[in-house]
Amino acid sequence: MEIVVKFAPSAFKHGITGEDIYHALNNAEYDDVLDDDHTKHLVMGFDRRTNLLEILYNVIDEQTVRVFHAMKCRHIFRVLLEK
Repeated sequence: MEIVVKFAPSAFKHGITGEDIYHALNNAEYDDVLDDDHTKHLVMGFDRRTNLLEILYNVIDEQTVRVFHAMKCRHIFRVLLEK
């Protein structure tokens, strides 16, 4: 079963394309809920040019997620890959 990805307009605020978000989601190095808010999930994955992205999404239902944030990964999240 393939997950349906919906986008909030804010997902594109930092210039990341839908194609790169899809690529990062499909090539995730990290995917977990945020400690401070269990309704938000963090994905770190690589775009089509191997830039590491941070992506935040909400689960709508078993088949659908809503991406509301995407940008080049910041150090605050990158350290989670080292654990």
